[in-house]
Amino acid sequence: MPADLLLGGGAVLGHERLGHDAVVAVAGDRIVAVGGSEVADLAGPRTRRVDLAGGLLVPGFVDAHIHPVQGGLERMRCDLSQLQGRDTYLRAIRSYADAHPEREWITGGGWGMASFPGGTPVATDLDAVLPDRPVFLPNRDHHGAWVNTCALDRAGIVASTPDPPDGRIERASDGSPTGLLHEGAMTLVGHLLPSDTEADHVAALLEAQAYLHSLGITGWQDAILGSYANLGDASAAYLRTARDGRLTARVVGALWWDRDRGNEQIAELVERRDRLRTGRFAATSVKIMQDGIAENFTAAMLDAYLDRSGAATGNRGLSFVDPETLSEAVPALDAAGFQVHVHAIGDRAVREALDAFAVARAANGATDARHHIAHIQVIAPPDVPRFAALDVAANMQALWAAHEPQMDEMTIPFLGAERTGWQYPFASLARSGARLAAGSDWPVSSPDPLQGIHTAVNRVQPDAPVGTEPFLPEQALEVSAALAAYTAGSAWVNHSDATGHIDVGMLADLAVLDRDILAGPAEAVADARVVATYVGGRQVHAG
Repeated sequence: MPADLLLGGGAVLGHERLGHDAVVAVAGDRIVAVGGSEVADLAGPRTRRVDLAGGLLVPGFVDAHIHPVQGGLERMRCDLSQLQGRDTYLRAIRSYADAHPEREWITGGGWGMASFPGGTPVATDLDAVLPDRPVFLPNRDHHGAWVNTCALDRAGIVASTPDPPDGRIERASDGSPTGLLHEGAMTLVGHLLPSDTEADHVAALLEAQAYLHSLGITGWQDAILGSYANLGDASAAYLRTARDGRLTARVVGALWWDRDRGNEQIAELVERRDRLRTGRFAATSVKIMQDGIAENFTAAMLDAYLDRSGAATGNRGLSFVDPETLSEAVPALDAAGFQVHVHAIGDRAVREALDAFAVARAANGATDARHHIAHIQVIAPPDVPRFAALDVAANMQALWAAHEPQMDEMTIPFLGAERTGWQYPFASLARSGARLAAGSDWPVSSPDPLQGIHTAVNRVQPDAPVGTEPFLPEQALEVSAALAAYTAGSAWVNHSDATGHIDVGMLADLAVLDRDILAGPAEAVADARVVATYVGGRQVHAG
């Protein structure tokens, strides 16, 4: 039977790198042959030939932790994600507001904490450019929101307003709110925002999908499906686009675990899982956010944060789910057939998650749930080998493993030297036998897999100033290992076993790079570009 598609003229990443005489044949949605020039004999009169032009054919990238609808909404609104600096942000906010006089609220987000002293912007700056319309702008990591006085007034937030149990209001010395809401405190204003419609979510999803396909991404795990920080539940948008064929990516949804409730919600999650499964979409994972982030001291640490003088404070961060409750929830979810996807930044949160997975393993035995812990910023050395022992994937956001202002000014001084050396231990995890998966957490950071791979390999971000020192270079990965994490590793997490490899019988989810990053210098990985992306043999992006 003639092939529909022949790809040759470059290197191919199969189980190992195949040289430039390799050819891959696709018929329908599957790879039907991988080999040398003899594969070209499968050509027929309607076969499309694709010249790789000396580049590299790789399995389609899979992002194991991403928020596409949030990213799409931000791209369609007041998008600050590509900007830097207080004054630049304020000009952009004013310009967006002027261009959209019909919007009651100014929303969007993507500002960087490093652009403000202590990572804390203030309402008075927003008041100077927009005093009469409420503003609600989450930062890039979505663990805090910058609001103006108009928004604070509408929410009734004053000096006497208590902090919620899972968040904090940034305050002046007299207790009055200054304009930054951390974690659960975002909902104090967020619940007032106009609700996004299903049409809004569909438009954002399609905007995000086109962007992600342009980066070679053919599948992902949406890390929150449910109501978090009043962002709205995009489940209906996934269902609609999966049913009508507009969802071309392969997507697993992670259903949000309500940390104010317990195991009584599992029956509801089962019902949602059964309902949210069609076409290329299935909501088979559950997302538990165990802690916050290090930059605002809400990541859960085994030992207290330091102050600027290096003395221990009384703050060890927040465990959003009580560890005992977590060790009841995870085994129950595992028994119900769910994958559990845990956000854990601090070493205490990582240990609490691993402890809960150990309880699940003891109670239920080994399952094929393919649990994973995302972010894994700080891991106490004794916990590194536990990932492999429990078969829990380490889901890395590699772009963060580098010297940059949030790391150097807002993290390292408050962790101290020893814990700083425990950050993002990718090589140690790999040596211990842990499964590595990779994701971006977009819109927190760029979804470009090549930027993430570059940083995992060099421990320097692609756009870092010349002379930037690598961050803990002993934890760098080889290009092949980082590439495998973004393909086979993340495909494994998503139970997408027919993707992640280029081999006969596999689905033809493929990305074409304009150069062979396995043969070139590691320092040039981020110079590569995606020139074509295929899902099931269908081209979804042409560069």
